[in-house]
Amino acid sequence: MATTNDLKNGLVLNLDGELWAVVEFQHVKPGKGGAFVRTTLKNVLSGKVVDKTFNAGTKVDTATVDKRTMQYLYIDGEDYVFMDLETYDQIPVPGGTVGEAANYLLPEAEAIVATHEGVPLYVELPTSVVLEITYTEPGLQGDRSTGGNKPATVETGATVQVPLFITTGEKIKVDTRDGRYLGRA
Repeated sequence: MATTNDLKNGLVLNLDGELWAVVEFQHVKPGKGGAFVRTTLKNVLSGKVVDKTFNAGTKVDTATVDKRTMQYLYIDGEDYVFMDLETYDQIPVPGGTVGEAANYLLPEAEAIVATHEGVPLYVELPTSVVLEITYTEPGLQGDRSTGGNKPATVETGATVQVPLFITTGEKIKVDTRDGRYLGRA
């Protein structure tokens, strides 16, 4: 248990049986009436974002979220299997929990897996990864870096928009947050 005075960004709260991460908070002391805390909360599982106001000093239930660096090993049916780098324990993470991160996940890649009471909550990748292009249309003479983009399929099966001069077999750097091409690797 904590009070609203202890809130900080990234803290995970257990409200009505659901886990909510504090994205933003602001202590407000109006001229009239009692102080309160205005927060922006994000549901850890669904990603839904809500604004919630608490009276100052109100007790809130905090949740313990264990974030560990793990290595992605392989897919087993619908589950992605990760190995804890310290204990070598293997845990299956459901495909729905991995979500869009699966587009940029290569075997033996390291990621942060957050768990609460042994249940995987989400997978956090590094901000950028290096992937090899397995197929893209060939560029034409005269294609320049400012000439536009074309789709390219990378080794994970994801499609990334790349400049016209990029060819099959090249390694590129991709932003894992939005799938943007960042440059050659």
